[in-house]
Amino acid sequence: MRKPLIAGNWKMNLLCSQVPAYFQTLMQSLKGKPGQRTVDILLAVPAPFLSLAREMAERDGLLIAAQTVHEKAEGAFTGEISLPMLLDLGVSWTLVGHSERRQYFNETDRSVALKARAAVERGVTPIVCVGETKDEREKSLTETVLRRQLETVLAELPRDADWVIAYEPVWAIGTGLTASDQQAQDAHAFIRQLLRQHSGEHADAMRILYGGSVKSSNAAGLFKQPDIDGALVGGASLDPLEFARIIDSMS
Repeated sequence: MRKPLIAGNWKMNLLCSQVPAYFQTLMQSLKGKPGQRTVDILLAVPAPFLSLAREMAERDGLLIAAQTVHEKAEGAFTGEISLPMLLDLGVSWTLVGHSERRQYFNETDRSVALKARAAVERGVTPIVCVGETKDEREKSLTETVLRRQLETVLAELPRDADWVIAYEPVWAIGTGLTASDQQAQDAHAFIRQLLRQHSGEHADAMRILYGGSVKSSNAAGLFKQPDIDGALVGGASLDPLEFARIIDSMS
């Protein structure tokens, strides 16, 4: 049985001074107590917030992730974050290959795969983001794109590696558009099929999240789909009350 995971991605938003109030409101708004939750809760926060957020998350039974990471352990890579740096802060999760990293920072399938491999080798769990653009979907290329993105990563990872996939159709990120429940399920089922071809039964234990304008108003329908194991939430995660509603709809 796969334990659901609801992840919030703050992107480049909020301030470090706002982190304590956010956590306080979120924890007061959630229905279940930390020891009673049937859902893992994760927040991917900006790098300057990682230390404080990790301390607060540890107290409240939440997980913290970086929003990106470099595959090298050290070196002349100004502005980058290494895996040893994350581990030194007590952070053992990271997003990898978010569509905004691919679009604005020229990350490729290959660089995403190398980051995922480096994270797994260091004991950091990567949430690898994949998804098609609007043009690719309209040209019926969704499965072709997902296969290309995932097979590049799968070629670098052991069959039993501990990682998470987030299916984020690029056309639904920050646009207000959301894949229908069936569209999302079809993509997730295809992803799981690819995982089975590579990892056998281990694929049935892997979590695949949906991301793309997830809100409390559409979360419940998505979460009922058999291959959707949670969500990677963007803008809605900035509001702790709304994020709590999304989490509770999965509980």
